[in-house]
Amino acid sequence: MSVEVKRKKSESFEALLRRFSKRVQESGRIIQAKKIRYRQDVKNKNAQRAGALRREYLSARREFLIKSGQATEEDFLPKRRQRR
Repeated sequence: MSVEVKRKKSESFEALLRRFSKRVQESGRIIQAKKIRYRQDVKNKNAQRAGALRREYLSARREFLIKSGQATEEDFLPKRRQRR
């Protein structure tokens, strides 16, 4: 399904562009394209469980290292990227 607009007699380019933009908006093409662009794949149950177990393990490991004094809170903060 494509959006097609033909220029009317003595119609300015701006009016034609405005009409085209309105047709595209009404067709829902932009919304559909954004849905596809930002779509995230749904993980299967095994991947979800593996991720949850990994997060749990890392959290416990982080807590242990902090409590035992082998690491500090700052060691686990995300590093800031430097601007050029």
